Formats: sequence, C-alpha cells, structure tokens
Amino acid sequence: MKIFCSRANPTTGSVEWLEEDEHYDFHQEIARSSYADMLHDKDRNVKYYQGIRAAVSRVKDRGQKALVLDIGTGTGLLSMMAVTAGADFCYAIEVFKPMADAAVKIVEKNGFSDKIKVINKHSTEVTVGPEGDMPCRANILVTELFDTELIGEGALPSYEHAHRHLVEENCEAVPHRATVYAQLVESRRMWSWNKLFPIRVQTSLGEQVIVPPVDLESCPGAPSVCDIQLNQVSPADFTVLSDVLPMFSIDFSKQVSSSAACHSRQFEPWTSGRAQVVLSWWDIEMDPEGKIKCTMAPFWAHSDPEEMQWRDHWMQCVYFLPQEEPVVQGSALFLVAHHDDYCVWYSLQRTSPEKNERVHQMRPVCDCQAHLLWNRPRFGEINDQDRTDRYVQALRTVLKPDSVCLCVSDGSLLSVLAHHLGVEQVFTVESSAASHKLLRKIFKANHLEDKINIIEKRPELLTNEDLQGRKVSLLLGEPFFTTSLLPWHNLYFWYVRTAVDQHLGPGAVVMPQAASLHAVVVEFRDLWRIRSPCGDCEGFDVHIMDDMIKHALDFRESREAEPHPLWEYPCRSLSEPWQILTFDFQQPVPLQPLCAEGTVELRRPGRSHAAVLWMEYHLTPECTLSTGLLEPADPEGGCCWNPHCKQAVYFFSPAPDPRAPLGGPRTVSYAVEFHPDTGDIAMEFRLADTPDHP
Repeated sequence: MKIFCSRANPTTGSVEWLEEDEHYDFHQEIARSSYADMLHDKDRNVKYYQGIRAAVSRVKDRGQKALVLDIGTGTGLLSMMAVTAGADFCYAIEVFKPMADAAVKIVEKNGFSDKIKVINKHSTEVTVGPEGDMPCRANILVTELFDTELIGEGALPSYEHAHRHLVEENCEAVPHRATVYAQLVESRRMWSWNKLFPIRVQTSLGEQVIVPPVDLESCPGAPSVCDIQLNQVSPADFTVLSDVLPMFSIDFSKQVSSSAACHSRQFEPWTSGRAQVVLSWWDIEMDPEGKIKCTMAPFWAHSDPEEMQWRDHWMQCVYFLPQEEPVVQGSALFLVAHHDDYCVWYSLQRTSPEKNERVHQMRPVCDCQAHLLWNRPRFGEINDQDRTDRYVQALRTVLKPDSVCLCVSDGSLLSVLAHHLGVEQVFTVESSAASHKLLRKIFKANHLEDKINIIEKRPELLTNEDLQGRKVSLLLGEPFFTTSLLPWHNLYFWYVRTAVDQHLGPGAVVMPQAASLHAVVVEFRDLWRIRSPCGDCEGFDVHIMDDMIKHALDFRESREAEPHPLWEYPCRSLSEPWQILTFDFQQPVPLQPLCAEGTVELRRPGRSHAAVLWMEYHLTPECTLSTGLLEPADPEGGCCWNPHCKQAVYFFSPAPDPRAPLGGPRTVSYAVEFHPDTGDIAMEFRLADTPDHP
C-alpha cells in the first residue's frame, strides 16, 4: 500500500504530494517527535512518579483497588510507574499505532504485561462493560495530553469524555490541577512579529516611508499561539507591565468542560507604557495539596532558576493583543483570557468583563491577509530596518533611471524599494491570490497602485504581454517563498531566473548575483536531548523506544537536515564556518549536479552534536545577507544566529554520549550534492578520528 505525503519542491516553489511507502509517514512522525525530549525531562518524570505514587496510596488507603486509565500512554512509562506504585491494573490508551505497538513491547520487556493492557484507540472510542475495552470505570486518571498552550492537543474534550464515560465520579487524577499564568508586557521586538511597521527608505529625494494599510493596523491577527523558548528572549527586549497573574485553573479530578469561557484578572500596571503582548505559561500540580508541582515558568518567574529543567516539548507562549493599548501606572485594568476547546487568546479591558458587552467569545481571525501570508519570523524580517537598508544600499549600485525591474518573491516589498529609488518601471509577480490581494492593499495605502504592476501568475508562465513588451534589466528577489522549509528551498529563485531568461535584456542584472551554502559543526547546550538515546528512564528500560527512533532516523527521508530557529537554542561552534557550494544566479541552473566533499578540523574541544547549514545571498560583490551566522563566533565559540530564519540542523548519528569525557573525533568529513532536477540537496556528515601527531 502507498500513501501520499506533502513535500516542498524547490524547482517549482510549490508543495507537492508524492507517493511514498506506507511506512514513510510513521517513520518521519517518530523521527521528528518529542518522545526523546520527554523521556529526558527528568523534572516531568519525577513529578509524575511522585504524583502517581500518592494517588495510588490514597485509593489503597480507602480500601479500594487502584484501577488506572492512562490516556496518551506513549511509551507506557506512566502506566509502568502506576503498577510499580501498587496499582492493580492499568488501561493504557494510545491512538498512534506504531507507538501503541512499541508500548506493548516496552511493557512486556519490563515485565508488566499481566498488569497493563495497551489499547490502540482514541480515548473517545474506548468502551466500558463486560464486552468492552475496560470491564469497569477506572478510579485513577493519568494523562499527559498537554502542549505548550496546555489545551492545544485536545486535552479539554478528552478529559470531558473521560469523566463522562471512562472514570468514576471524583476520581483521583494525575495531574490533579493545571493553572495558566499571564504577564502583560510592552515589546517592540515581539510586536514586530505581529504588525507591519512603517519602513523608511532613504532616497536621493529624501526619506520615503512605506506605511501599512489601515486594515493591517486594525486586524486582530492570527489565532495560533506563538510558542518559543522564552528564556532566550533578552529581558532588554521587553518591559514588564504587570505582575504574573494566575488566569484560570482546571481541576482534572472533576468533570471538565470544553465549552468556550473567559476568565478575567484585575491588576494595576507596574509602569506606564503600551500593552502589546501577553507572555503565558502553566504549571501542573500532581496532588490535591499542590506540593508536587511541575512548572513551565521562565527564569524570572521561576522559584528556583538555577534548577530549571530544559525542555522543548513544553515551552512558553506569546500572545498578541488585538491592538496595542496605552496603560497608566496604577490605573486598574482587566486582563481577560478567553479559550474554546483548543485555543487561548487574550484581551485587555478597562471595565469588568461582566459589565462589558465588547467581550466576545469568538477567537480572533485575520481579515487583512497578512497574517495568512506572513508567519511571525517573516513579519520580523520585513520589519528589520537594518535588513531593508542593506537591500537599498545594494539596489543603489545596480539601478539606472531607465531600469525595468521584475521582482520575484512571495509578498515582498522589494518592488516598493525599487520604485522609491527611481526605477522607471516595476513589475512584481505574485502567484497566490492572498499575496496579490495583500500587496494591492499596501500599494494603495502608499498611492502606488498605478506605479507598480502586479502580475498574478506563476513566473514560469510570464509572457511578453505581461511585461508590456519590455525587456527586464533587473531581476530582483530576496529570495523568499512561503513553501520553503529548509534554507536551500529558496533556490526556487534560480529556477525562476532560468525560466524567465528569454525576458531578460542584454546585460541584465540579477540580484542576488549568487548564493552560497555554509556549514559549521556545533555543540548544543540542550537541543541534543531531542536526538539522544535515553536507555533507562526512572528505572524502566526504554531501549525499544531508542531503537525505534534510531530506525526511523535511518529511514531514507528522515536522515535529512531539519529546520530549527537556532536563536532559541544556544550552541558553541567547534569548527570554523566553511563554504560548501556556490550557486551562480547570473547563469541558468546547470544540467549537471554540483558536488563538494572534504574534511573539516574541529578547533575547539566539545561534543560534536550536529552540523548546522544555512544560505548566504550575495546581493552584490560588496553586500551579502546571511540566513545563519551573523558574525564570527566569540572566543568560546558562542554563535549569533539570524533570528528571522530557521537554520538546517544535521544531527550526527550516533549522538555523543553526554556522560563520556570530552575528546573523541576531531574531524568531520562531508559529502554534499545539489541535484538540479529536483532542486534538493543530499548530504552526509560523519565524525572521523584524526590521528594524533607527535
């Protein structure tokens, strides 16, 4: 049996559906999963174990059998904890079949098959009764159904159903309670991830300002949460306006509702400013007394910052208010948390929500198109004035008054820069209706609707009529395309350049003139955990899970590099960065592959976790933009990464043992090949020993 999987095609700039082996999606799901991260989360595991022991003891103290329902069992870890704590029987629910199969093997390996029944179903399909999956209701409910937003993986509907159909009334629950916290801040940096700022362009006629359309200003934005490693945001990047406010709690031992609700907290701002962003996180209490607590609080709100547990499966949330609001120190306001069954959002009110008819239960919806076309990093990239200035600087060196400019990038404002710098005629190609509509709004707001021609079609299909019979003297791209997942997917610009070759006039300039692929070997402070074998977890053998992940990573597609925003994941460079391949945009895409191989020496001691790859775009010989390292590493190897882009991480296999002494391989060999027929890049990096020299 075959299945269809989506995949970005750099030769067409689109997402295509490819036929793959039936196991492909399972392999990729497992290889990219957070299972290893969760198994390495010592704080989570210990707190769950403590809470489960306490819950089993309370049931036993009442003279009852301890019957456990474990929803979302994964590896079966929590069920094995329950049996070890004295539970009489566990029903472990896991909907993902490869994971359920692994749980059966892990349970058997640890000798618990007679006490744990793994049920491969969604919990809402589980039946209770003599002929059902469970003979009776459970009296202990154990779950780990949470994401960074707490409820985004469907925790509320799952709990609601479980209480109605699968567990006894007033059952014990681990965790017992969850509380969501929020803190109001002003942050130009984070606000730039949500709104389009005025963009300044220095021209020979003075400063020109690109202003956002009114409906971009008033749009409430996208409803999806922005989840990040908040500890990596510098405190200098935001001003705290409120205390940490407990917004709402959920008692998991009682009937839970998935209905929409809102919860308000009155507060007095610490200082005057502009309320823009809500930072949010949660904690879970494993016992009714709240003595066993697992918190996602960032370092400034953590009770013991020195003992914080790093984790990537649960982070912190950034929410954007619908509009920025001025606040005055000491003047009381109400912060309102709204939620439905899967989503949380916030609003700021001047009066109590009970008295304010403007408080709506509906989640915010983007009505300006920008939040549908641009993700949060893309907003930040467009708002980066220094980046804009670099493009302006480069454009000045290649533009002429009679230039005919063709811009090719999704939802890009380069065409506006070109116009303000004096280009005679500007065309921009927008292949999607959303980008076409958005740019038309921006052009209208800046009185440019009759100055810049928007062509709504794929660039490969351009005709002389589209270009009004003119030959292009400047082909311009950032390049940026919304379908790009890995840095080199934006090489679609090269394929466009090849397709429009017939429309380029003699001596036409292509900008960027070239691109290059770069790499550096790094040691991660924490990110290595997501690919590191666990072996033993709280006394339970989970080697089967390690082997399953390794097998998935050895599968064809799952050995590729994967995208990560490395500004959130500190690392040290162990090698000097090096250039691997160069792509000459002045020439069409070659017919033959581009290949490179070699060996790189590691200059600093450390554990080699991965090779990180990125693209650099050479706008002109004097001006280069990097999507990766922005400056040389510091003496200790500390890296400064482009915060608007994801870099590609190729994890070495096997992962270095964190308990092993420093040393080991001192060189890395690599082989990289660009395939022009697919636009993809195949690669292999290997750790290799370097002989000691006398």
